[in-house]
Amino acid sequence: MISTSDFKNGLTIRVDGAPCQVIWFQHHKPGKGGAVMRVKLRNLENGAITETTFKSGVKFDEVSLSSKKKQFLFTNGNDYTFMDMESYEQITMPKDKLGGIDKYLKPETEVEALYIDDKFLAFDLPANIEMKVVSTVPGYKGDTVSNLVKPATLESGVEVQVPLFIKEGDIVKIDTRTGEYVERVSK
Repeated sequence: MISTSDFKNGLTIRVDGAPCQVIWFQHHKPGKGGAVMRVKLRNLENGAITETTFKSGVKFDEVSLSSKKKQFLFTNGNDYTFMDMESYEQITMPKDKLGGIDKYLKPETEVEALYIDDKFLAFDLPANIEMKVVSTVPGYKGDTVSNLVKPATLESGVEVQVPLFIKEGDIVKIDTRTGEYVERVSK
């Protein structure tokens, strides 16, 4: 049994019968009443992300997951094809089963396929992923010391907010859990 005091990012627990992964959590002590744990959970069966609160000390069943490395190969309409890194077997998943990770996929991206009792549940991306900026408005000299941001479109089509000094062709590191810019990658 797992208590709310044992929460950490990436922990998988069973909530209302469904396996859920803790994406974010925060201990909160209101002015009156007992302490609560604010939690953002991703349902591994349908990919839905929900925010909820639990009273401190509530116990949950821990879910034991197994994972296999897969590599994203290509898309065909709404179908995404992945290859098992050990057996080289290819599997195809519809876009709605991916749980929103499709916006960070580019060919040769490695992901973890999560299983419970050999039943496929979901894909898990690395915490950070590097992508090329394909379009953004130009920056100006002196923009390196500012904390202002501008929109940029990445090679997968997703739009993120980046600092003003980022220009087209730059490689940036993006946090896949929050969708936020982390840093510019120099190659």
